[in-house]
Amino acid sequence: MASAEFLTLSPEECAERISAWGGKPFHGRILRRELMQRGVLDPMEMTGLPLALRERLAADAQLLPGRELRRVVARDGTTRLLIALGEEEGPSEPVSDDANALTVEAVHIPAKARDPESGATLCVSTQAGCPVGCPFCASGRLGLARNLSAAEIVGQFVRGRALGPLRRCVVMGIGEPFLNLPALLEALAIVREEMGIGGRKTTVSTVGFPDLLDRALRDKPPFQLAISLHTADDDLRGQLVPAMADISIAEVLSAGDRWFEATGREVTYEIVLLEGVNDSPSQADLLARALGGRRCSVNLIPFNSVSDSEYRYPSPQNVTAFAEYLGQAGLTATVRRPRGQEVGAACGQLRLNR
Repeated sequence: MASAEFLTLSPEECAERISAWGGKPFHGRILRRELMQRGVLDPMEMTGLPLALRERLAADAQLLPGRELRRVVARDGTTRLLIALGEEEGPSEPVSDDANALTVEAVHIPAKARDPESGATLCVSTQAGCPVGCPFCASGRLGLARNLSAAEIVGQFVRGRALGPLRRCVVMGIGEPFLNLPALLEALAIVREEMGIGGRKTTVSTVGFPDLLDRALRDKPPFQLAISLHTADDDLRGQLVPAMADISIAEVLSAGDRWFEATGREVTYEIVLLEGVNDSPSQADLLARALGGRRCSVNLIPFNSVSDSEYRYPSPQNVTAFAEYLGQAGLTATVRRPRGQEVGAACGQLRLNR
């Protein structure tokens, strides 16, 4: 196993690995604590370890898969990381030529200034690219290269922790999480155990493949569910979410109902509002009728501009009117205010621009 998979080693394997690097078995626990709980990335700063071991780790060990290619910080403190991974054949050490490296993004979103106790949120990716093909989304512009390994997902959490304490996470970055669910579940188990981010503080966003949702229910999924619905119009959804063109909205909502019945956790339905496409009163009415009577909430997400996109940011008036209509219909609707727009707020933009 490559040293880049260190983050997914069992305690026994970790002890063996640290011994191979010249340390004592218990040094493995210290090393994991430094990475996962303190976010210390430089072995030379892990002062709980002997100097000789720190020097060996700094010289020979790759504790995190991939490497940070670029970091951009917005005025509000939102930090977007572009991370280079191995090539398309599978998880590996990163290639030496950045032009040939696969890249993913992770975003550290600090607590709001008016509510510092809310803590920071980390948004992580699960695939290099995305096969779903939503035309308004930058993540899938280049197609799907491959799934990420569990270690590559955990590595994003460690890099995020290095930017500050984490309170919650959202799996809403690049990729369709349910198409890489085994690796995601393995990663979330590690994060829950070693970083303390549990199921109530973890949200996974999906386009809502009914068969995959039902399959995930068998394992009692340890996270909150968000389904990217975008519209209650079947024809329009087929255009906005091409991978779901043959699956009706009724089927998706029924899968969401089964999720709620099995877990007791309400589903959040996400709507990316696009000017002149799905932000009209008639679209709000369709959505209110489709979700009426269901235990759920709606998250309205005004479109973040993507380079060369035909789609546009909706007017604030339309966003407000849409939310108010849903509220009057008895639905709980919130508007996600953009964070870090000037650093490429939409998922996949930093990767695409590169």
